[in-house]
Amino acid sequence: MRVQISGLAKRYDARAVLRGIHLTIASGEFVAIVGASGSGKSTLLRLLAGLETPDAGSILLDGTPLRGLNRDARVMFQDARLLPWRRVIDNVRLGLDHAHDDRGAAALRMVGLPDRDRDWPAILSGGQRQRVALARALASNPRLMLLDEPLASLDALTRIEMQRLIESLWIENDFSAVLVTHDCAEAVALADRVLMLERGGIAMELRVSLPRPRDRGDRQFGALEGQVLNRILGRDNAAAQLDNSETNRMARARSAR
Repeated sequence: MRVQISGLAKRYDARAVLRGIHLTIASGEFVAIVGASGSGKSTLLRLLAGLETPDAGSILLDGTPLRGLNRDARVMFQDARLLPWRRVIDNVRLGLDHAHDDRGAAALRMVGLPDRDRDWPAILSGGQRQRVALARALASNPRLMLLDEPLASLDALTRIEMQRLIESLWIENDFSAVLVTHDCAEAVALADRVLMLERGGIAMELRVSLPRPRDRGDRQFGALEGQVLNRILGRDNAAAQLDNSETNRMARARSAR
């Protein structure tokens, strides 16, 4: 799905959250959005999902204006939002008609949980619950996947495993993806482009051309991660150069282990 955003604006009472956003997301592209808390990242995702209405501007999906709910998109939130009174397979099948019940089992296979279909959500680990949430999103064959900090509550190792899973599923299923994250390494690991929101607009755009799968110990990876972090923190050029030098040194040290 190709997404074209023109002059998108959103206010909450007197506070302007987004001010005239212009952005094009190519079909099959993976875009990460970073920025400080309150910069409008999640608001932009909700507008793309059709969960909220913009105050100005337009969103075109393959050239067609978005009006109402975006039925070609699925959202994965930080909280898995599983229904505790439904078994795993029934959570995955939510929103599907009975003619497509087989998609639930297929989605669980894709996320590596084919044998947990009859389990209750309460006995799953945090990472497993997020895998179920991902399976639920995949079961509808979305053309646009919207990821609103879905891995923020996971431990470091599980988070990296989930990042690799999301990347492999994105490659395999060929959907467009927009990820909101506070994790600069996660943005560089997954995205074709990293965008930073600030004061209601796009303040930075960084293209990530590293080959996939990406090596976090690579010098270029560390440099890009440092560049994104320094821009978010608003550091001056001298401080940024010092930090990037240290980031590169640490990356070289990790690679030498």
